[in-house]
Amino acid sequence: MVNVTKHGVILRKTELGFENEGVLNPAAIREGDFVHLFYRAVSKGNHSSVGYCKLKGPLTVQDRSTTPLLVPEFDYELQGMEDPRIVKIDDLYYLSYTAYDGLNALGALAISTDLQHFEKQGLIVPQITYEDFNRLAEIKGLINEKYLRYNEHKRDFEPPGKKAYLWDKNLIFFPRRINSKLCFLHRIKPDIQILVSIDHLQELNPEFWQNYFLHFDECIVLAPKYAHEVSYIGGGCPPIETEKGWILIYHGVCDTLKGYVYSACAALLDLEDPRKEIARLPYPLFKPEFEWELKGEVNNVCFPTGAALFDDRLYIYYGAADERIACASVSLPELLAELTQNTTKHE
Repeated sequence: MVNVTKHGVILRKTELGFENEGVLNPAAIREGDFVHLFYRAVSKGNHSSVGYCKLKGPLTVQDRSTTPLLVPEFDYELQGMEDPRIVKIDDLYYLSYTAYDGLNALGALAISTDLQHFEKQGLIVPQITYEDFNRLAEIKGLINEKYLRYNEHKRDFEPPGKKAYLWDKNLIFFPRRINSKLCFLHRIKPDIQILVSIDHLQELNPEFWQNYFLHFDECIVLAPKYAHEVSYIGGGCPPIETEKGWILIYHGVCDTLKGYVYSACAALLDLEDPRKEIARLPYPLFKPEFEWELKGEVNNVCFPTGAALFDDRLYIYYGAADERIACASVSLPELLAELTQNTTKHE
């Protein structure tokens, strides 16, 4: 098994109004000796904005803003901006996040050239009802019945005059173009899906998504496989490029007598065609075991969302019990070696 070092909590909630209920699930990007964290800050009433702090090295907080960096401005994010991830592609930073309007949770994007000023691009995942999704996705055959279990019921909560859409979260870009194309992961429960075929964001129109769902079975890159992820999985950190493939740190969820348990997991995807799974750990990379992971706003949660590489050591930043931010680290060569010992058998 891979040796994991847990470094404990590095960021906690404060008495400031925008983050007095919790800080969690940070985007992370390394620039020189510093790591920039863009984290979900939660205020009373479960309203989320994006807070910011800068680390010196992988673990030491040097600066922390006393005001949110990004706040909800538009109807589609009225209740909050949640669970950001960040990558740099060419000369542009892509900050993806879940926009929540109180009913719908959908992937949105903001871009920046300097990590200080961000321009919101709006929702970039489809706004589609479960009924329409199911109709399109099943044209080529029945889909996993868990899609119905996790998604269809949301129509029961529709307020007058408002549509309930298929929740599409965990929007995560790859940190470079692949074969000149932008590529991103997203998640419609219970699997992780992938999109690898656009030159520009403007291509993501209703016609594009209709065609996408007609070929939905070809877009599932990872599905639950092992006991610790049997309920559902979702994207975690942006993929990490290695000579053997893209390392994907994701979250796996298992329903237990104590409720859902969220663990950090690892897989390896093909460099040139990341739709191909090369390997996957048959056990969690790490799971809740300490007080800060076991007890909080949501118990039993390790939710990885950002990573930074220092020398050969990968530091993974994660939400702990949906209330605080913690960090764990692994040797990247050791993780890669362990993954390659657990290659995926394809039918």
